[in-house]
Parts: sequence; structure tokens; C-alpha cells
Amino acid sequence: MSRRNFTSVADFILTGLTDSEEAKLILSVLFLLIYLITVLGNMGMILIIRLDPQLHTPMYFFLTHLSFLDLSYSNVFTPKTLHNLLSSNKSISFLGCFTQMFFFIVFGTAECLLLSSMAFDRYVAICRPLHYPVIMSTRLCCALLTGCYVMGFLDAILGAVSHSRLRFCNSNIIQHFFCDAFPLLVLSCSDTYEAEIIDYICAGSNLVLSLITILGSYLSILSTILKINSTAGKKKAFSTCASHLLGVTIFYSTMMFTYLKPKTSYSLGRDQVASVFYTIVIPMLNPLIYSLRNKEVKQAGLRVLQKRWGHEQLKSQ
Repeated sequence: MSRRNFTSVADFILTGLTDSEEAKLILSVLFLLIYLITVLGNMGMILIIRLDPQLHTPMYFFLTHLSFLDLSYSNVFTPKTLHNLLSSNKSISFLGCFTQMFFFIVFGTAECLLLSSMAFDRYVAICRPLHYPVIMSTRLCCALLTGCYVMGFLDAILGAVSHSRLRFCNSNIIQHFFCDAFPLLVLSCSDTYEAEIIDYICAGSNLVLSLITILGSYLSILSTILKINSTAGKKKAFSTCASHLLGVTIFYSTMMFTYLKPKTSYSLGRDQVASVFYTIVIPMLNPLIYSLRNKEVKQAGLRVLQKRWGHEQLKSQ
């Protein structure tokens, strides 16, 4: 196709989740409630871990950044989604669209790798407890965390560059509620082969490598737990991993369903449901999973509140 048949796109139109006004109202209330829980839950988790010295360990160091990523992740999508549900103007600028996709890749990739780092931390804690303080040093934790963010930005740069080179001919309507890779590939009238290959390499390598790390860690953990003689010891070891394993299962199942498939199998309905889950719902679930199932976090929360209450009592005297 000749270059003159292409038209430049100044903005895109996001179709959203539904055309029904009643459904829009219900979804806007639901998403606003989820967003408030997400912000309060993740901010609360970060504050509790920061304010309680007993939680200044590698496990909670990673959990702090998981909450930060979930908070950032939610802020990339939810405000714009709420705006589109409540407004007739569903446009997003070309730059705004690719900025949204850029930070989606940054935070999504970083969280993917962070979950594998957390699995490695649990492996060391259970399988090599005597060497845990030496292996999981501050230096290693910072290196793992830096690697998560660096890989996130590298993947985002590759993805944004490859997709920004696509051409859009007859339509600027994105059949989705945010700027994601697959809807843009479907919308483009230029050759998407290069962009698809880059997407598969980036998404596939991160998902597969992190899954290998997680599976390897948990197979080793399972082997170690089965060797423990006491029932109480087995229960304690399982409880330290249960929250993380649940979070990993939810996150990876939706991500793999959405991204490890060819462009031709893209389905608007199924993919939007999965997308709502990992962009809006999971950031709300993670602080609930890691706090409600974690006695240390609940006890730390009580200590922080008691300390704050005691401080207020002293000030009032």
C-alpha cells in the first residue's frame, strides 16, 4: 500500500466496556469503589510496613514495592476508565494513548518480575533459613528490585517504539477501554509482523522466565516442607507461601490468557473481562490477600494504631 493511502491520527476513540447507560452507571460506581479500596489498601500496606520496624525484612521490602506497583498500575487505567464511563467524550490523544501503553508495560513487567523475586525470597527463607540473612542482603534485594524496574522500562521502550511506527488508515476507534497492544495491532492497516514479534518476545520471555523461577522455587519449597516431621512446622511453612501463591496464580493466569496468543485470536468480550481483572481488580485484591492472610501485617497494623493512639493521648494530657 502506498504511503499516500495512510492518514495521520491525532487521537483515538476508546469504545469502552458497554453502550448501555444503566450499565455505565453501575460500572462507574463499582470501579470507583474498587479504586478507593485499591488506593487505601495499598497506601495502608506501604505505611504499615514503613512505620513498623519489625517488618523491615526482605519479604516486606518486596511487598512494599508490590503495593507501589499496584497503586501505580491502577492510576494508569482507572481514572481514565471512570472518565469515559461518565462522559460522552471518549477520545484519547495519540501521545496519551502511547503514554498509557508505555506505563502499562513498565508496571506490568516490573510486577511480573517482582513476583518471581518474592518467590525466590520465600525459597531462601524456607529451604536455606540459616543462610537467609546473608543471601537476602540489602544489596541483593536492591539489585533484584532495580532489575525489575529496568526490565520494565526496556520492554516499554521497545513496545512503544514498535507500535508508534504502525499506520492507521480508515479508523481511529479502539475496541477496548484502554490503549493495549492487541487492539492497536488489530486497528492498524500496516504490516504488524515486527510489532507482534517484539510483543511476543518481550511478554513471552518475561512471563516464561519468571514462571520458571516461581515454579522452581515452589517445587523446592514443597520438597523441603514434605521433609518436615511436625504438622505444625508444615502448616507454618505453607502459611508463609499461601498468600504469595494465590497472588501469583491470579496475576499470571489472566496475563497468559490475554497475551500469549496470536493477534487473530483476539476476542473483544473475553479479553475485556480479563483486562478488567488484571488492570482494576487485581490491584485491589493484592493488599487484601497479603494482609488478611498475614498475621504479621495485622499485628503490625495494630501496633501502629496503638502507637498513634498513645501519642495522641499524651498530646491531649
